[in-house]
Amino acid sequence: MRTIVQISDLHFGAILEPTLDPLIAKLTALSPDLTIVSGDLTQRAREDQYLLARKYIDRLPRPMMVIPGNHDVPLYDVFRRFLSPLGRYKSMIDDNLSPSFVDDEIAVVGINSARSLVFKGGAISAPQLDESVAVFEGLPAHVSRIVVTHHPWDIPDGLSGVEIVDGAQDALARFETCNVDLFLAGHLHLVHVVSADKFRPGYNATILQAGTATSSRARGEPNSFFVIRVDVATIECDTYTWDGFAQLFQITSSQTFSRVSGAQTVKPSSINETVALGGRESDLE
Repeated sequence: MRTIVQISDLHFGAILEPTLDPLIAKLTALSPDLTIVSGDLTQRAREDQYLLARKYIDRLPRPMMVIPGNHDVPLYDVFRRFLSPLGRYKSMIDDNLSPSFVDDEIAVVGINSARSLVFKGGAISAPQLDESVAVFEGLPAHVSRIVVTHHPWDIPDGLSGVEIVDGAQDALARFETCNVDLFLAGHLHLVHVVSADKFRPGYNATILQAGTATSSRARGEPNSFFVIRVDVATIECDTYTWDGFAQLFQITSSQTFSRVSGAQTVKPSSINETVALGGRESDLE
């Protein structure tokens, strides 16, 4: 079994300060096999915000995978937005925008869905799909396949003004062919769980969209993060939610999902581990 922590939408520059140290303490105690930060490390992609984000993620458990979000692209600095949209991200966080992690039980691929030509939306391109699918090709059946984006695959009922990641349908079709089990995203500052069967009947992959772990800009939900445990046949997800009175994160819900390929009896074989983040990886959207 592998334990994965997903935190999202940190938004340094719009931080709920009391969450910071308790989050580190909880993640350290959990000792995950992989920590995922799924975008929006900063509020406005300013240098001082990136410095704060860098200092904070340096405290997170390793190994770690980080991808950018739309807030990590400058909004008002037009010159930088179009000529070097993720320049600060690459120089101060990680220059690999397509991180991956593979060991003998899980294969995780990160996709940069942030774009400079739109303010809130995101996209997955055909070359990104090709690169991502290539990571999964040839892996043994027992290895769980996981895809991470910042932008969402589904919008909860009643939520307006946001869109799913552009290219989602093509992406789901490609990832179905290689039995991707789990899709992780953020962006909405809302916990949302849905099956890929909603979009592709018969494809029972799970889509988990995380809330914001540390931002002060919430959508009426407490700050939260996911702890995901991946086994041979199942995926378990605990939602840890911020309790402002107790000043700590605690489990508020637990769910179990079946893997796409069903129960596997094959024993894990040896696969070399690779970590792309070399020793480090309205206004709401």
